[in-house]
Amino acid sequence: MFRNMKMTWKVFLVTGGALCLVLTGYFVDNTHAKDNLPRGRTASAIVDGNYPASYYPNTELLGADEMRITALGTGMPNQTRAAVSISYLVELGNGDKFLFDMGSGSLANLFSLRPDFSKLDKVFASHLHIDHVGDFMGLHIAGWLSGRYSPIHIYGPTGSKPELGTKAFVEGMSKGYAWDLQTRSGALPDLGAKIEVHEFNYKQENEIVYQHNGVTIRSWPAIHSLDGSVSFGLEWNGLKYVFGGDTYPNKWYTEYAKDADVASHECFLPPKALAEYFGWDLTQATYVSTRIHTEPSAFGKVMAEVKPRMAIGYHSVQSPENNAAIMDGVRSTYAGPLALARDLMVINVTKDTMVTRMAIVDEYVLPPDVTQAYKDAPRTDPKNPSEHILAGKWKGYTPPPMPKK
Repeated sequence: MFRNMKMTWKVFLVTGGALCLVLTGYFVDNTHAKDNLPRGRTASAIVDGNYPASYYPNTELLGADEMRITALGTGMPNQTRAAVSISYLVELGNGDKFLFDMGSGSLANLFSLRPDFSKLDKVFASHLHIDHVGDFMGLHIAGWLSGRYSPIHIYGPTGSKPELGTKAFVEGMSKGYAWDLQTRSGALPDLGAKIEVHEFNYKQENEIVYQHNGVTIRSWPAIHSLDGSVSFGLEWNGLKYVFGGDTYPNKWYTEYAKDADVASHECFLPPKALAEYFGWDLTQATYVSTRIHTEPSAFGKVMAEVKPRMAIGYHSVQSPENNAAIMDGVRSTYAGPLALARDLMVINVTKDTMVTRMAIVDEYVLPPDVTQAYKDAPRTDPKNPSEHILAGKWKGYTPPPMPKK
């Protein structure tokens, strides 16, 4: 009965201080199954570490001991076609997939990869700015339409007040698009409509927020705008990826990001370039760049302390003059391995290799065909308008007969 499924539990503190585990439901666990590839695509293994110069989605088998990190969004809230808001996709050789942030605009880049949406059900939110979670609700609906037939899970921090936490964000947004959910329920798999919120204390330091299938994800505080921002560290198979979110340089990152194979951290525009880009005065630009974000020389100092195998800078405005200013700032304090992330940059990581490339995608793509499990997943009855509205159908048109199943 429970093949390819796993139970989810919630922990409650009860009278006397005992912990109580309560079964709240189940979701499909298909991490070990092969990805559902688009028609016409065949994935091949990489031989002897000879990667193509560019990454063509769904053409490469991920090695059993390999991690692939794809930058889905690396830009600002006022996104451009070439740099949408923040999101990273992490894929592991055991079949697991994780999304870190889902900023506005990043969903289109995710779709351009034509992924197996039945496996894209875990999002880790660093904080609740629109350029980090603005496409979460779009992912909820679009993934449900495109092959996900189990609940989507969001892991995110509390806020300084309950109304500023991840749970309140999801509850509020769900109310906002209740009509959308109601119209699709029945036509789509029932469980795909559900959102499971896993809210954790933003103050916790390097504590586990997710652990399953050999993967451990930890969180620690970040310093950004208000209380309630965090960074994440993912550990699997002797590899470590760190996602910084938005943050001022902080002691937690420099401590807990150590030993990272890939350490991503924001690398904001320096004050003068930021002032010119936004039309701000230098005082405002300096405050934003150096008090609530991390400007390039500070990013370099952080990475000089952490010493990752690869440092990834993001959250900036990419242009020739800006990139020069960013690189000059970083290289004034850091001489190690470095990549300034662009949208759809791909990093393949094993214990012996580190390969950075760009993904090549079509401007117009469709999602992969859904799986048979998606087609067979339970559905309630489709929803319909009221008799009052149905009575308004134009009698000058008769639709074709419905095909037999």
